[in-house]
Amino acid sequence: MSVLYKEIRKWLQFRAKSGPIGVTFSAGIDSGSVFLLTYHALKDLGESPSRLKAFTLSIDGAGDDLIQARKFLEALHLEMFLEPIELKYAELDWKNTVKIVEDYKPLDIQSATMNLSLLRGIHARYPDWRYLIDGDGGDENLKDYPIEENPELTIRSVLNNLMLYQEGWGVESIKHSLTYSGGLSRGYMRTYAPSASMGFEGFSPYTLPNVIEVAEGIPFIEMTNWDHNKLYDLKGQIVSNGVKAITGMDMPVFPKRRFQHGAASPADFGKHFPAREIEYRREFLSRYE
Repeated sequence: MSVLYKEIRKWLQFRAKSGPIGVTFSAGIDSGSVFLLTYHALKDLGESPSRLKAFTLSIDGAGDDLIQARKFLEALHLEMFLEPIELKYAELDWKNTVKIVEDYKPLDIQSATMNLSLLRGIHARYPDWRYLIDGDGGDENLKDYPIEENPELTIRSVLNNLMLYQEGWGVESIKHSLTYSGGLSRGYMRTYAPSASMGFEGFSPYTLPNVIEVAEGIPFIEMTNWDHNKLYDLKGQIVSNGVKAITGMDMPVFPKRRFQHGAASPADFGKHFPAREIEYRREFLSRYE
């Protein structure tokens, strides 16, 4: 976490030197830690924390993320930084997201659709806003994905494969595609492409090589003893302890929830997004017909 903090501090010193800074904020472990470390870095640099806002998406006034964001910030008496971006269900457009991201993987398209909606809401309210920072890459670094949701994975394959969630199966080899890595470098387009299309300059400090290097040095096997639940709990323990050591703040930790599931009601989510991957593939291929 100290490496992550140093990189955020450097970004503020040498890149985002002036102007407002937005955190795309679900109040999960990743965006929560990035928000608190950025807040602390601004104060540490003698800057005004008023430069900072936590933007949280809510579709038709629903979704658990906005409730969670309020709880997170109120627990630390920082609720004044929260700015909800509340949009209508009709503004979601997964087909346009396929065009922008140039991919068809359901989870990535769902996440990117919500991200694009959030960015459009920010841009409509603040047309000149430039800098955004997010928590992308945190799940990959701490191997925090439900193994049970993927029949190809076991606890042993997750812990025995170096950088599995960053670069897919087999570092230093091509096993699936010459176009897509299958790992974070593919999935990261869900963040980069929407941001670039809206004219924002984004920063995802968890994806930096030196931050990943530290994460890959964590003795996951020894710390979890091959236990799923211990692995899932490990991320919250490591990140919250690190934030506490750097900032002195007790970071609230909530159960994991994907970004796309927290921004809308289950009914709206199920109504908008196709259930089968083939629908996303067809839309993707239609762009080249």
